Amino acid sequence: MFGFGRLATFDYFAHLERALGERIRAAGDEMESVVVDVPPTASMRRRAGRLAEIVARTCGADVGERGPIHLVGHSTGGLDGRILASPGAVLPVEDAALAWLPRLCSITTMNTPHFGTPLAKFFATVSGQRFLYALSAFTFIGLSLGAPPLAAASAIVVALGRLDRAIGLEVRVLDRATDALLRLLDDARAREVRLYLEAVKLDQGAILQLTPEAMELLHTGIRDREGVLYQSTVSMAPPPSVKATLRSSTGGPWGATSAAIFATLYTLTSQLDERYPCALPYAGDASEALLAGAYGRAPGARANDGVVPLRSQLWGKLAWAGHADHLDVLGHFRDARRKARVKEGQHTDWLASGAGFDRTQFGMLADAIAKGVLQAARG
Repeated sequence: MFGFGRLATFDYFAHLERALGERIRAAGDEMESVVVDVPPTASMRRRAGRLAEIVARTCGADVGERGPIHLVGHSTGGLDGRILASPGAVLPVEDAALAWLPRLCSITTMNTPHFGTPLAKFFATVSGQRFLYALSAFTFIGLSLGAPPLAAASAIVVALGRLDRAIGLEVRVLDRATDALLRLLDDARAREVRLYLEAVKLDQGAILQLTPEAMELLHTGIRDREGVLYQSTVSMAPPPSVKATLRSSTGGPWGATSAAIFATLYTLTSQLDERYPCALPYAGDASEALLAGAYGRAPGARANDGVVPLRSQLWGKLAWAGHADHLDVLGHFRDARRKARVKEGQHTDWLASGAGFDRTQFGMLADAIAKGVLQAARG
């Protein structure tokens, strides 16, 4: 909902891309990775079509490629992959853009809202659209710059403090905070980021489609492709608390801002409708056992990562489950090694959730994904 591929020299997927590449090569195989930029909040059908075209252009037979293809999708990206792979799917592309599908070996979905998310219903409101716009800007700034000035950080806390289902957000405060953030960038980066934010503002088809009601309809039309491994990774974060907020505040105003934003997102995501619960009630014996082992007991319907309910993230074989927020799993977590080597890349936390996700757990997550990819390719 507020992610990107590469934007203004910042690579959103760099940590995961590096981790998977290291593990594939250590197993004796080669991997060429391509980060796919799709319209950030456009309809999933359009996004899936864009994904198909990019795979065809970078991995098609006309460029000499013949090897197996694997899709790894985070959040809505996982749904893009499933729609693309679904037999009989009607996408806005030429047939040639789908010629590579027989080479598809696996689809890995990470924290993907397979059954929708209540957060989408809020983002579909007028206030929610403005919040999504501001949140997209804050996400880029938070990850790329680390810590914006106190004034900009305080402004969004004020706006969130006035969040109310009846009166909505104080949108003027949000708009001023967003503009203040963009002024921190040089002209070249600011132009690119503004174009990205304009795309978020102009086309929000995916937001409507990610509501629980719409996702129920989606499942009547898409199905898994035979011979393709579907594996998922899931996570949940602890519910926001005063203790967690105080701990985040030790990171300064930006830490407190990040914690306030996460608390808002978590609360909205946990507001379930019993008629449309955003959940796979029972994931099978093996998956339920893995969930119980990861969390002490199988999580309930309200458990979430701050954006997607945990039980909405389940699809296919469950490869990994742990405590992490929606962005931790991409490598955007608090790095205890403050002077990490440049080649490893510094991990910058955004959405301070108190999940405690770290390098060790990130390594285990990458191990699990790579294991499934390798088994699918060799099998």
